[in-house]
Amino acid sequence: MNRTVQLGFRGGAAGALAPFLVFIGGVSWLGISGAPDETGFGPILIASLGAGILLARKPSQYAEAVIEGMSHRIVMMLILAWLLAGIMGVVLRESGLIDALVWTASSTGVEGGGFVVATFVVCSIFSTATGTSLGTILVCAPLLYPTAGLMGADGAFTIGAVLAGATFGDNISPISDTTIASATTQGADLGGVVRSRMRYALPAGAAAVIVFALFGGASGADVHLSPQGNPAGLIMLLVPAGVLTLLLRRTHLVVGLFAGIGSGILLGLVLGRFGLSDLLVLDRENFIATGIILDGMRRAFGVSIFTILLMGLVGGLTASGLLERVIAWVTERATKRRDAEWWIFGSISGATLLTTHSAVAILTVGSLARQVGMNANVDRYRRANILDVTVCTYPFLLPFFIPTILAASMTAGIDTMSTISPWTAGLHNAHSWSLLIVLVATIAMGQRQRGQVETEVPPSLV
Repeated sequence: MNRTVQLGFRGGAAGALAPFLVFIGGVSWLGISGAPDETGFGPILIASLGAGILLARKPSQYAEAVIEGMSHRIVMMLILAWLLAGIMGVVLRESGLIDALVWTASSTGVEGGGFVVATFVVCSIFSTATGTSLGTILVCAPLLYPTAGLMGADGAFTIGAVLAGATFGDNISPISDTTIASATTQGADLGGVVRSRMRYALPAGAAAVIVFALFGGASGADVHLSPQGNPAGLIMLLVPAGVLTLLLRRTHLVVGLFAGIGSGILLGLVLGRFGLSDLLVLDRENFIATGIILDGMRRAFGVSIFTILLMGLVGGLTASGLLERVIAWVTERATKRRDAEWWIFGSISGATLLTTHSAVAILTVGSLARQVGMNANVDRYRRANILDVTVCTYPFLLPFFIPTILAASMTAGIDTMSTISPWTAGLHNAHSWSLLIVLVATIAMGQRQRGQVETEVPPSLV
């Protein structure tokens, strides 16, 4: 729907932003109260949309703007990717991949800081394979954090390494929501974005390894642990490797994910880790269905509803014309490449803090980044990387974001280990801190671009 008249709000710009203030206040309250799940944020978003209805001078137009914001093609792409990646993640888990990775870490005899490094590597592999940071925290933290005390590792650095590994995969995985959103909004192909992103992720990862190795040991620890898990599941690494290969060759994202699900199920069946009956279980007495496939799909339900509602909130703000005015104002001032990059970095930083959702933050300022960047001759890969690298820092560092709250909650109730606060968990995430430093340094010093700025819109999903 093309609007010729901008939607007015009582209170002007303050009224247009007020629904987001309701959202931020509610999310912060829930986060501090210990409710990190996206499903619990639903009522807050409903209240925020209700505030928008009350403040809009034409409530019916606001409602239409909300629906339009929800219905963007990329939102549907993200939801489908979450559903398919959720299934693949559960297939990999049930096939014994995480057990095999834990076995590899414990059987090598690493201890102290070495175990913290191993934790970072294990979580990085899992998050890259599944494209989900929250799923990585939920699966890996309960296995690795209790083990850390027996391996002489520092608790704070261990949970920081879990966050760091979750960050690593969220940043570089071609099936991560932030990778999809950053590439698509900038008109870049996924393969090219992933390849170009390594120049940020690898130096930051190397710095994290050094920090974890040097400071990850617990003083006076008594190490006594025999290898746990089963190495047979290591063959499941072929599944994410195959998906990554397909996507780097510009296979469609959905095709690649279906290939991963199919090959993962086949290998799991061959290994005997589950049977065909485990994929879909029918409980006829209670009239419900369960199983691996539904378990994977359910992982995406909370984040999908959260994203749809939040994009509706963004749609209402867009209808006010405030974002268009910001884009025009920034474009006039960001005529030089480095200035444009600082503006892109600043806008995505603000959007991340405003929405508390990495993918939605990218969708909110994606058009600004593209217009400002093209105007100043910043290529599509560079723009996508600034967007994605930025959103892979704050949510994994600051104590009022879901990842840090969730990671901290995984440390509670363990007799041999102390409970870690969200702030402490983020503070010990060496990878995200390093990633932020690398990004700021590359913008400050400038960097050779991958290619020429586009003159027309290229394919967005391949």
